[in-house]
Amino acid sequence: MILADDKIWDQNGFNELVRRQLGPSVDDDSGLVYAYDGNLKLGLLPASIFCSGHTYFVQAMFQHLRLEAYDVHTTFQYAGTEGKRHRLREAKVFYDPPEYYNPPGGLLTFKPAIPKNLLLHGEHSIDTHFALVHYQVIPPLWCRLDRLWFGHPGILPGSLTRPPFVCPLDHVFEINVMLKEMPNEEFGPGISIREYSIFENPSMPQEVKKSWLDVHLCQEGSPGCQTAFSKLKDVKVIQFSSMQDAFDGFTDKTREEQFRSRVKRYVGIWCCVENHTPGHIYYDMYWDEKPGWKAAPPNSTADDHPPW
Repeated sequence: MILADDKIWDQNGFNELVRRQLGPSVDDDSGLVYAYDGNLKLGLLPASIFCSGHTYFVQAMFQHLRLEAYDVHTTFQYAGTEGKRHRLREAKVFYDPPEYYNPPGGLLTFKPAIPKNLLLHGEHSIDTHFALVHYQVIPPLWCRLDRLWFGHPGILPGSLTRPPFVCPLDHVFEINVMLKEMPNEEFGPGISIREYSIFENPSMPQEVKKSWLDVHLCQEGSPGCQTAFSKLKDVKVIQFSSMQDAFDGFTDKTREEQFRSRVKRYVGIWCCVENHTPGHIYYDMYWDEKPGWKAAPPNSTADDHPPW
């Protein structure tokens, strides 16, 4: 059917199969029914191991039930093909060539330290979700609420999602925008990213893992505190103990404006508040520079635009 008609793709092809004569049952025990005018047998596969993008990447159903997933389908995700690829990379089930794990400029990472009150205190609400997300820099990214295309109470009733949870990067960030070529004159140089689980991937070469430098920040001017990176330019991985106060700002104002123009486009929306139109809430990379900023949907369609 699909090969015979280029206007039919897998989803509407499946719909056609089901909408043809469905039934009767094959027998009393198997759970199978005849479909497509009796030409096929149709049965249900358990969502716990034949996973959708939600049961695998968000609910982690197979982990909660201590099962091994048989396959995963990248549904319930955002940011297009780039978002699908990044989710599979986070799960360590996407094949990348060796050079992906050993880029010429090396890798920069850090140890996130999230206060328990942001993770666990209070109910899982819009305010506590945004407070948690705003505290973090990727990766990994913890969330208190799920993201969908329609109004919902935060966590789907009946799902195994247990907040707070490590959510896919595309729940907050526009990965397709992050990876898109942008004019350097307006947005400055591109920023490469890697998934948070890259160092746990069996494909990560040992030569990269062993070429590792742990950096602990010190007070400028204190005894023993000096810039020593120039002696270690060939180290492949630099890990900061914290990124708090690690960057004092740009000295080049043009470069700063280019950087800000780039990264403020990186964040997307949370969706969606129930019984409100529009129901989504825009993330804002520079929310902390705006006194009184509050996580709330646009008041009207006229206000419905990104914060830039």
